[in-house]
Amino acid sequence: MFTAIFGSVELGIIYAIMALGVYLTFRILDFPDLTVDGSFVTGAATAAAMITLGYNPLLATAVAILVGFIAGCCTGLLHTKGKINALLSGILMMIALYSINLRIMGTTTEAATRPNIPLLNTDSIFSMFGAFWTTLPIDESFKNMLSGFISGAVPATVGTLVLVIIITFAIKFIADWFLKTELGLAIRATGDNKRMIRSFSANTDNYIILGLGLSNALVAFSGALVAQYTKAADVSMGVGMIVIGLASVIIGEAIFGTKTIVRTTLAVVFGAIIYRIVLAIALRIEWLDAGDLKLITAIIVILALILPQFMSKLKEKKRKAKRKQQFEASMKEG
Repeated sequence: MFTAIFGSVELGIIYAIMALGVYLTFRILDFPDLTVDGSFVTGAATAAAMITLGYNPLLATAVAILVGFIAGCCTGLLHTKGKINALLSGILMMIALYSINLRIMGTTTEAATRPNIPLLNTDSIFSMFGAFWTTLPIDESFKNMLSGFISGAVPATVGTLVLVIIITFAIKFIADWFLKTELGLAIRATGDNKRMIRSFSANTDNYIILGLGLSNALVAFSGALVAQYTKAADVSMGVGMIVIGLASVIIGEAIFGTKTIVRTTLAVVFGAIIYRIVLAIALRIEWLDAGDLKLITAIIVILALILPQFMSKLKEKKRKAKRKQQFEASMKEG
C-alpha cells in the first residue's frame, strides 16, 4: 500500500503541472478548453520522438513545451479570429492533434504514423538528475541510507522525487508571480469581464490567445514528463485528461479554498496529489480494476462538486438554527 501511495504522490506532482494549465483556462480565462486531451499527448509524443532520435532530453522537453504553446495559440486563433465557439474550438483542435500526434510518433519509424513509442532503454530528465544526485556533496553514508530506504520501499529514486517537486513548485511560484504582473492581471480581468477590458481599448483576443498558449504549454510539459517517467508515450494517454485536470482543481479548491492566487495554485497542486492517492486506494479495492478508472474519476469529480455545496447548506442551516435560538432567548429575557 505504501509503495502504491508513494508512487501516486510522485505521479500526482507531475500531473499537478497539467492541472495548473487547466486552472489557467477554466478559472482564470473562463474558457472551456478541450485542447488539453490532445496537447498532453503532443508533449509526450514530441519528447519521446526526439529522445528516441538521439536528442538531449532537456531539449526534447523544451521543444514539447513550445509545440504545446503553439497548439494552444491555434485554439485561441480559431476562437478569436475564426469566431468559432470556445468549446468547439477546443474540440476541433483536439481532433486535429490526434492525427498530428500519430505523425509525430511516426517520425521514429519508416511508417508515416505510429500509435506509441517505448522509452525503455533511453535517457530521460529523471535519469540525468538521478546521476546528478549521486555527485552531490552529501555525506555518503546518509545518501546510501536514504537511497536504500527509497529503493526498498517505493518504485522511484530519490532524484526523481526531488526533481518533480522542484519543477512543479517552481512553476507554481512562477505562475503566482506572472498572474500578479500587469499582463497577468490583464488576462485575469479578461476572464472576469471582457467588455470592461475592451472599454479600456485593450485587445482581449491577444490575452485569450496568450492564456491558451501558456495553459497548453504547461499541459504539454506535463505530458513530456509523464512519458519520461512511465517510459512510454501512447496516442491514447490523453483521453479524459481534461476531467483529471478539473478533478484536481475542484478537489484542491474544495479542501484548501481560493482566497488568494498563491493559495489557489497551491490548492491545485495538492488537489492533483490527493486525486492520485484516492485513485490508487480505490483501485486496490478487490471488486474494482483498471477498467473502472474513468468511472472512479467521474465519481470523484461528482463528490468534489456536491460535497462542498452540501457542507455549505449544512453550515447555513446550523447558523439559522443558532440565530433562531438566540432570538428566542432574547425574547424570553425581554
